[in-house]
Amino acid sequence: MRDRFDYGQDPVKTLSGSLMRAYECDPMTADAEFLLTKAMYKAITGREQERDADVLCYQIRQSFPPGELSPQEALDIGYELAMRWTKGRHAFFVVSHADRPHAHVHIYYNSTALDCTRKFRNFFYSSFALRRLSDRVCLEHELSVIQNPKLHSKGKFRHYGEWLGANRKPSFKEQLRAAMDAALSEQPADLPAFLALLQEAGIEVIHGRGGVLSFRLPGQERATRWRGSTLGEGYGPEEVRAILEGRAPARPAGGAGPQRKINLVIDIQQRMAQGKGAGYEHWAKLYNLKQMAAALQFLQENGLTDYDLLSEKTEAAVDQAHTLAGELLAVEEALSRTSALMGAVVEYAKTRPVFDGYKAARYSRKYLAAHEEELAAYRAARSTMNEILDGAKLPKMEKLKQERRELAERKKALTAQYRAAQKSMRELVAVKGNIDHLLHVTGGREDKEQDR
Repeated sequence: MRDRFDYGQDPVKTLSGSLMRAYECDPMTADAEFLLTKAMYKAITGREQERDADVLCYQIRQSFPPGELSPQEALDIGYELAMRWTKGRHAFFVVSHADRPHAHVHIYYNSTALDCTRKFRNFFYSSFALRRLSDRVCLEHELSVIQNPKLHSKGKFRHYGEWLGANRKPSFKEQLRAAMDAALSEQPADLPAFLALLQEAGIEVIHGRGGVLSFRLPGQERATRWRGSTLGEGYGPEEVRAILEGRAPARPAGGAGPQRKINLVIDIQQRMAQGKGAGYEHWAKLYNLKQMAAALQFLQENGLTDYDLLSEKTEAAVDQAHTLAGELLAVEEALSRTSALMGAVVEYAKTRPVFDGYKAARYSRKYLAAHEEELAAYRAARSTMNEILDGAKLPKMEKLKQERRELAERKKALTAQYRAAQKSMRELVAVKGNIDHLLHVTGGREDKEQDR
């Protein structure tokens, strides 16, 4: 760390230290402070990593085109990026170098949190999340971003661990998360099918007490217990079951983390007329600026910089979501009818002998009083069957079971498609609403909010 920090704090590059900013640390003693937090982390948690595997600090480099901004302005941008990336939970310092034609900064942040109870988790594809955040900050400050970032210069894109070579392979947790994403991308029917795909990928599935599952990869000594707190958000048992059951959209294999939701901008003049103060106005301006930057980034990433194309895509997304919603509703109604018919058939078969006895007793009041509940269930089941069949012939039970299975599978597939279409529709509607507000397109902002 001292070697890296000395390079970043070079007086020639930083104009005698004037181009440095720090958060919760002193750049001159940052190496000692970072090491001290490691000792406190061990004392508080009792956990200690192997020396060769322990990460002491992380470094981020951010560069700008020549002439776009001064080294001091680059320092401010880098500080904002560091604060938003660490969320103020890790000590860091930023240095800006003025020895090159292009302004650039180096950000060094402690891997151990300020409270010394946890460490930064360098999650899978974190570089993509960092790039998106950097682009967002630059767009908010009206700076340029790389429109089409190239992947690895030599052939197929490789994970950072592969790029470093055999000395730095992806961790077992990263490999397990990637294998889970790949298995989910094949849309397994249920949990056993999902586990079977993991086993085909060479992962050992261990069944423990109480139904607890653990995974062991080739070469891994200690199995990894399957829980969200271990593997990270989105990879716990409940999240995976939600994807399998169609209650949540599946992640693409090797995909990046979740993106920030884009909301409609605030009509500041309308809110000020309602009695909001100057503090709210300042906050709303910053909020609108961030939402506009998010909308612009969305348009650039999806190739929708033409307004007519944006309108067309938005209308198509709305129609697609409404169509899938109608199909899903029809399938749910058919599934409900089939399930109700199957239940009525079972109840009818159970109570029919009671009714036959009632009939043989010549509709005796005494028999009726003794079997009133069973006879009421018989009449209700018969009424349900007549209402659902509407004169049609009663199918065999095996055919009803097969129909219900097919409808359930169709519902699961449609639910996943509808959730994805609904998310796409909401993003496009919010982005188009923000662009309309920016361009002062007529049509009634209140109507747009009501429709949304």
